[in-house]
Amino acid sequence: MDVVLILTILVVIFALAFDFINGFHDTANAIATSVSTRALSPRVAVMLAAVMNFIGALTFTGVAKTISKDIVDPFMLENGSLVILAALLSAIAWNLITWYFGIPSSSSHALIGSIAGAAVSAAGLGILNYEGFFKILQALLISPFLALAVGFLMMSLFKILFKKNTLYKTNKGFRFFQIGTAALQSFTHGTNDAQKAMGIMTMALIAAELQSTDEIQTWVRVSAAVAMGLGTSIGGYKIIKTVGGKIMKIRPVNGAAADLSSALIIFGATTIHLPVSTTHVISSAIMGVGSAQRVKGVKWGVARKIVLTWVITLPICALLAGIFFQILNLFF
Repeated sequence: MDVVLILTILVVIFALAFDFINGFHDTANAIATSVSTRALSPRVAVMLAAVMNFIGALTFTGVAKTISKDIVDPFMLENGSLVILAALLSAIAWNLITWYFGIPSSSSHALIGSIAGAAVSAAGLGILNYEGFFKILQALLISPFLALAVGFLMMSLFKILFKKNTLYKTNKGFRFFQIGTAALQSFTHGTNDAQKAMGIMTMALIAAELQSTDEIQTWVRVSAAVAMGLGTSIGGYKIIKTVGGKIMKIRPVNGAAADLSSALIIFGATTIHLPVSTTHVISSAIMGVGSAQRVKGVKWGVARKIVLTWVITLPICALLAGIFFQILNLFF
């Protein structure tokens, strides 16, 4: 069998593995608030997230196209299949490490840093599409701050609208409302995160000259959606504990405000075809909501730990991917 074809098959397998891991790694982010407030049991929340992630993954393709061509031009990439395989191995390794330790790191940063690192290792700095790459980095950088601001404003609005209600009455009503916001959150997660695996599979197909455009094939969309849904059904309970409880004490009204805020930012990014970190956005929205209620109520020490992970993920994954490429290059 042709080496390029073997590598392409491996890329598809590992891309689906990445999507599967992304599902249980990032599920926690989408449902953490609804579980921590007991609006939903963990089992029901995970199954709801799995279904909505699957639906969201099938609905859009713009982010997938951005991933497939805006970091590196797959038509210009020599050893493209090897580069993509190295990037996937790096992103998967980092996701598993951070999942094991319960750290809500960014799968988006991991994948994007890995693609860039593997490509540079293979062909030098000139291979990067700097305009597209910096556009993606800007989206990754700006989106958490937007989520922080929107979360603050959303919670402030809720405080004004429901100031005459007792805390018990408000939380009882929002506990039911959170079922809807959790579903919305999971849907938007699928519209953005699942497309990253679609994009990288499309890159591999182009690099192997198995397709000549950046269109996302139907089988790619369905397989990525299924992998994301299956991964989501397993759930990531360690990260649920960090996101849903360690940043701040979350009540139903806080959870609903955070879910709506982060869903708005994620879906907004999807509509303009930009990948964002759902982990960053959701965690930042929770911080914004907490700041609107009581700044001292946010456990900023945990927040700093999360931010540190955000900062180091991209360069570490770029370095890992470069090493993986050099190792793979010895065998293929």
